[in-house]
Amino acid sequence: MHTIGLIGAGRIGSQLARLAVRSGYEVVIANSRGPETLADLVAELGEHARAATPEEAAAAGDVVVVTIPLKNIGTVPVEPLAGKIVIDTNNYYPRRDGSIPELDDESTTTAELLQAHLPTSRVVKAFNHIGAPDLTTDSTAPGTPHRRALIVAGDDPVARATVGGIIDEFGFDVVDLGPLAEGWRIQRDTPGYVKRDDANQLREHLAQARRYRDM
Repeated sequence: MHTIGLIGAGRIGSQLARLAVRSGYEVVIANSRGPETLADLVAELGEHARAATPEEAAAAGDVVVVTIPLKNIGTVPVEPLAGKIVIDTNNYYPRRDGSIPELDDESTTTAELLQAHLPTSRVVKAFNHIGAPDLTTDSTAPGTPHRRALIVAGDDPVARATVGGIIDEFGFDVVDLGPLAEGWRIQRDTPGYVKRDDANQLREHLAQARRYRDM
């Protein structure tokens, strides 16, 4: 695996692009406004990054990150992502995304919605419970005491392991949540959300999470 595609170049997308280049990956990054609007970011990232359309980023990436507002996931290209690992960084913000009943009653999760849109892709939830600035400031080498930890969740264990390896390369320990349906444990307003947890602390917070319908 050599190339990470990013659909979305906002705060999280641009930081992940920086980590990817720092870790030796080629980066193809896209936004909704056109490749020409990414000139400054690509210049900063250097020769191992280029701007593209979402379709081009989807086609180019060995692994592709979708990091756009949840209300826009219907625009994510389907065919170029067939069979690929797709990382979902999203959280649900009703004031931004509008009301989504199946998220309001917690009968599904944001990553499961993306998986439904991309039925032939292997969606993995990751990078949704860390503030964008922390992605580059909190990353540390493997073995660092109390190294910050991030989750992976996905229905394909090979895809989870692949994304877990990327997270480790980017500077964080990994806690494997299992299937996509478990991603609710680290959504907005849960105990572990945006906490600077090491792996043990994160597991404790995940265990403390409660779904609204179980309260």
